[in-house]
Amino acid sequence: MSDLMRLDKLLASLGEGTRTQVQAIIRAGRVCVDGKPERDAGRRIDAGKNAVTLDGRPLAYKSVRHVMMNKPGGVLTAARDKKQRTVMDLLPPLYAAMGCMPAGRLDKDTEGLLIITSDGQLAHRIISPKHDVGKVYFARVDGPLGESDIAAFAEGLHIDDAEGEFDARPAVLTIVRSGENESEACVRVTEGRYHQVKRMFAARGRKVTYLKREKIGALALDDALAPGDWREMTDEEVSRLEQEDSDA
Repeated sequence: MSDLMRLDKLLASLGEGTRTQVQAIIRAGRVCVDGKPERDAGRRIDAGKNAVTLDGRPLAYKSVRHVMMNKPGGVLTAARDKKQRTVMDLLPPLYAAMGCMPAGRLDKDTEGLLIITSDGQLAHRIISPKHDVGKVYFARVDGPLGESDIAAFAEGLHIDDAEGEFDARPAVLTIVRSGENESEACVRVTEGRYHQVKRMFAARGRKVTYLKREKIGALALDDALAPGDWREMTDEEVSRLEQEDSDA
């Protein structure tokens, strides 16, 4: 970053407190710039060149943030809600302060891969059907699955239920296990309509009892992330999503 920024604004953007709180922190001499205490909250610095520390802890400024989260069940995919916990509540205040938002939605009871980013263009690429970015889900349903289901998904299902009517794009259904009372499968879709995977299975007479998103394009959920865990994405992971196309 080459633009100059007020020191108090930098600390506030990093989630170190409100503007008033960080001004008090700076006046107390707890912040150093290039190794020297700085008590002027209005000093303009180059966050890409000047080394800033708070109580000896380096502060790394990033103009854009990208987070990979293993969304847990029971949490809303939303920026905020007055009554229920949201995915943004699972992150430090820094991310909301920098304008991070979920790229797309997962149902409240659905788990799995969720990208939270402050990059609107990247979010649009992930969400927009015109980019044809595939999303892979693992589903558990309450009955058997067979070749006719694979063919129906591949052809494109007509959905007509209480939530509306639409023609789903062709999808890839891969049966993992089929049983009389319960089956498991993976589904790859390239659009994200409301409750889409559940409604597609419902159109085949099956109720989804468990759903988890495992992949967005070429990006797979990190196996090390337990439900509710998150981490910042690597540059290579972000690049994969930015270059995503229909062959992923």
